[in-house]
Amino acid sequence: MDPTELLKLLGIVIVVAGFTLKLDSILIIMVAAVATAVVGGMDPVAFLDTLGESFVSNRSMCIFIMTFVITGTLERSGLRQAAAALIRKLKNASAGMIVSAYGVVRVLFAAFNVNFGGVAGFIRPVVMPMEQAAVERDGKKIDEKHLEELKGVSAGIDNVAWFFGQVLFIGGSGGLLVQGTLAGLGYDVSLADLAAVQIPVAVLAMLAAIVYYNLIDRRLMRRRGRADASAEKDAQGEKGGDAR
Repeated sequence: MDPTELLKLLGIVIVVAGFTLKLDSILIIMVAAVATAVVGGMDPVAFLDTLGESFVSNRSMCIFIMTFVITGTLERSGLRQAAAALIRKLKNASAGMIVSAYGVVRVLFAAFNVNFGGVAGFIRPVVMPMEQAAVERDGKKIDEKHLEELKGVSAGIDNVAWFFGQVLFIGGSGGLLVQGTLAGLGYDVSLADLAAVQIPVAVLAMLAAIVYYNLIDRRLMRRRGRADASAEKDAQGEKGGDAR
């Protein structure tokens, strides 16, 4: 192998060294890209052209990154606190009820191919604070294990709702794939027929998910109640011992 060919791997070395030294990630990537272009003999115009094409072809990733930035800005402006304050006004709302309501809204929007953030853009800044406020309504802070399980429940209902909801959208990629596959097998099926077939499947899936996650919420609340009762009993025992 020509040793000069190994120089084209200089960009990888720069990335590894930069992240090891915990330098600015964007600066590392840009330096690695420029170094790779120079070593590879790419002129500045070709380099900028390649960079622009890569940016356009991966613009969905840019939207994904923008979601994080916007979500962080909203959180700094008090979005989490506002969501928690809202749920405190609903005295009978539980974490399971909140998850169920979110799942229904999510699947309805997914049927029209409308995605309003998912886990990063909506669950973390809005749904999770509401669930946490519902659990902490008794004035006691939620424990870490309970909180982590609620995160799993929220992510689970989001996946179920989006997966079974988006196939209801006429003209979606999934429907077109199924239609094309069936056409190759000699079956002429319209997209409307495919969506109609998916409706009972989506309904049953959502009902099963709602029941399942509400059962988990009840189990978590029972465990929380037992832990509180045990802590109170221990506290009373300590007071009795001190009195003696």
